[in-house]
Amino acid sequence: MIVLGNAARDPCGAAVSRPWQFLVAAGAVAALLLFGVGPVEARHHLRHHAHIRHGSLGLVDPDREVESIVIDADTGRVLSARNADAITYPASLTKMMTLYLTFEALNAGTLRLDQFLPVSIDAASKSPTKLHLAPGESVQVQDLILGIVTKSANDAAAVLAQGLAGSEAAFAERMTRKAQQLGMTSTVYRNASGLPDPEQHTTARDTVQLALALYHDFPREYRYFSTREFYFHGRLIATHNHLLDSYEGADGIKTGYTGASGFNLAASAVRNGHRLIGIVMGGSSAGARDREMTELLDQGFAEVGVGTVVARREDPSGPSPQVVADADRPVRPREKLGQFTKAARKLAANITPVAKAEAAPASRQPHGDPPGERWSIQLGAYRVQTAAEHAARTAARLAIARGKPVHIIQPSKVKDHLYRPRLLNFTPQEAQGACAALHKKRIECSVVPPRVKVANG
Repeated sequence: MIVLGNAARDPCGAAVSRPWQFLVAAGAVAALLLFGVGPVEARHHLRHHAHIRHGSLGLVDPDREVESIVIDADTGRVLSARNADAITYPASLTKMMTLYLTFEALNAGTLRLDQFLPVSIDAASKSPTKLHLAPGESVQVQDLILGIVTKSANDAAAVLAQGLAGSEAAFAERMTRKAQQLGMTSTVYRNASGLPDPEQHTTARDTVQLALALYHDFPREYRYFSTREFYFHGRLIATHNHLLDSYEGADGIKTGYTGASGFNLAASAVRNGHRLIGIVMGGSSAGARDREMTELLDQGFAEVGVGTVVARREDPSGPSPQVVADADRPVRPREKLGQFTKAARKLAANITPVAKAEAAPASRQPHGDPPGERWSIQLGAYRVQTAAEHAARTAARLAIARGKPVHIIQPSKVKDHLYRPRLLNFTPQEAQGACAALHKKRIECSVVPPRVKVANG
């Protein structure tokens, strides 16, 4: 229930009375029922309209219901869900899709990490969270990505959108189309940043589907979401995602907030090689949201049989692209920046590596899922087929993968132009163990069940 004073003011200064709000809400539900919308859907839409009314005042409704969902990232199984299909606002979780399309462009070769994109007047004007980019300057793509994953910079998101699609509106249309392709049937995007727009909406279930796609489709780039800080124009930019330090095993992914959405969080965490992804939307405060996520992840790990305490933080994706200072000695800012630059260049070189084809070619099959119902291990995604074959052979020569069939998933004509090498024919336990061993050898991989998707119930 929304609790306001006898009269409040909307952004334009007009008086808004509580009886008038009640009549609007009642009328909205009556209209939905009249045109054939079921009671459950009507309640979801009522919650959506309530968000609009309360959010327009820049407030978080203290009585609104929180939406949440937690899934097993390896199987897509839903471990818990509450109001997961309720229509709500994504806020800065929108930038997850902005980065999905950015990562897609990097892997397709239409964008480079060291490429400079121009800052328009419109992009520079995006507030309130920003890198304070100046109109007319140009910024490297990598800095734009880091500005998004740490500070949730709205101006950086707009620069990427305009650089990739010509305009933010055109980019938002691409975002919505991609959402539909990923099965996010209740999501519509209107901008690249998540700044308030009454037509931009999603659900917790759709958002976890996006997080899952980011993890499986871009295992290398996914490491960006674990960045805790980076230097930009001589300033240290720190992450908004405090769960990275407060929750053992957390390694991403994104925070968000507007008055209409409340405090949102997408999070992933790994314990004993087991990854969960959780979404919390509509928290009353950042602290309340983080506590809710902590409780949900603890419950999820308990359900899958993983203890709630581990000896140290695990990062199954290998070293992240940011520099973390050693606990035993201070790192000077210039030294730290130099270390980060080296790590970033190494990441850039490995995103789409090209290697010479070796004598014994890997098996090639049409695009699509490999045959059989056994589990597999994906070894990244590559623009060049010989690079994918090289990655597969390198892993296949190791004892943990010896004798396993190698399969190169060919690019889909409609989805992307990436080659995805996989090792086949694992049990779930074998796949988890083999991937963990590959990570120790600094070989990127992710475990892929026969079919991964988020359940609807």
